Amino acid sequence: MSASVEFIWNVILTLFVAPAAWALVHLNGKQDRLTTTLSDTREEIAKTYVTKVDLHNDLNRILQRFDRLEEKIDRITGAR
Repeated sequence: MSASVEFIWNVILTLFVAPAAWALVHLNGKQDRLTTTLSDTREEIAKTYVTKVDLHNDLNRILQRFDRLEEKIDRITGAR
């Protein structure tokens, strides 16, 4: 009787442990892929940043254009 109980216990353990082990291995692989994707995304995002010097230069160009527009508007309104 004890041999059949032991056999049934081994079958039950196998039916629960084997799928659980497979699921853990599968989830670990999925986590590795997600980690890789996240790392790649972080690298891609870093490419889109602007440096402070570039930002400063672009803002200065915009401000110079506004100054020129102001001067033109002043000349037009002052001429009337």
